Amino acid sequence: MKIELNATLREHNTFGFDVSAQYLVHLTEVVDVPELIQKAQKDNVPWQIFGGGSNLVLAKDLAGYTGLMEIKGRQLLKETATHFYIEAMAGESWHELVSWSLENNYEGLENLALIPGTVGAAPIQNIGAYGLELAQVFDSLCAFDTLSNKFIKLSKEQCDFSYRNSVFKKQPGRYVVVSVCFALPKEWKANLSYAELNKAFQDQAKVCAKDIFEKVCSIRQAKLPDPQVIGNAGSFFHNPVVGYQQHLELKKQFPLMVSYPTDASNLEGDWKLAAGWLIDQCGFKGQRQGHVGVYEKQALVLVNHGAGTGLELLGLADAIKQKVKETFGVSLTIEPIIY
Repeated sequence: MKIELNATLREHNTFGFDVSAQYLVHLTEVVDVPELIQKAQKDNVPWQIFGGGSNLVLAKDLAGYTGLMEIKGRQLLKETATHFYIEAMAGESWHELVSWSLENNYEGLENLALIPGTVGAAPIQNIGAYGLELAQVFDSLCAFDTLSNKFIKLSKEQCDFSYRNSVFKKQPGRYVVVSVCFALPKEWKANLSYAELNKAFQDQAKVCAKDIFEKVCSIRQAKLPDPQVIGNAGSFFHNPVVGYQQHLELKKQFPLMVSYPTDASNLEGDWKLAAGWLIDQCGFKGQRQGHVGVYEKQALVLVNHGAGTGLELLGLADAIKQKVKETFGVSLTIEPIIY
């Protein structure tokens, strides 16, 4: 377990914010996790563990121990008559896992291609894109429970998944994910529930998982900036959910508003609004404020133009939230975790 003193985190968060960690710990073995926590408890200092830093806003230097999850490994754990069960360690790149699964004919993760970050971070906010959420292909995970001070296995039910949420967000700091197991069906069916994918393949008689993988990659690359080129964390705000009546009133006032029901079978239930559309209508798309701004191609993405800080970005986020609230009466919530 390698420990660096007062190390920069610039390369360990996709915004590229230059803050430092008092102690930067490289976690390469499962046993490193409890050891880091024990060190922090013994020294009576805070601790936190990061994956790829793709869902973080670092607004200040971090005291105590900051662990970098670098535990690697992926394998076919078992197979049944109906499913392949593949396991990946928490430090694996999420996108590389998706690629590897398809190369080995374990299909079902392709709609989640090119999402930045690590496997261990994926269950925390129940990542989702293009008609698929992680919970739909999830079997179980192994985590270190800081309350019982032991490694435990958590089922899908115990993870309490919901839209961009989980038990890990509801009980922050309690669990450290070290590996995740996915259940992928042997009888694969193309998931074209997302409108853009459906349109792309409507004239194609047969669609394979690799086709969907490649299309998702091209859509994401066209819409979202590469963090290696311009600092960002992807979608910065959750899509807000409103009740049926409020949705009706908003739709009457803003007929072009982009929205969709949370349950397609119940059109009189809650509706999800496209946060990017709301922000765009407020005039923020492409706007720059100092060293930070809103991406010119997608208003849901906030960016660091090179010398920005976390505090600067949060100031812009507050201005956006205030304007959206004034205009639509809707409250936006920030998706990334703030330190």
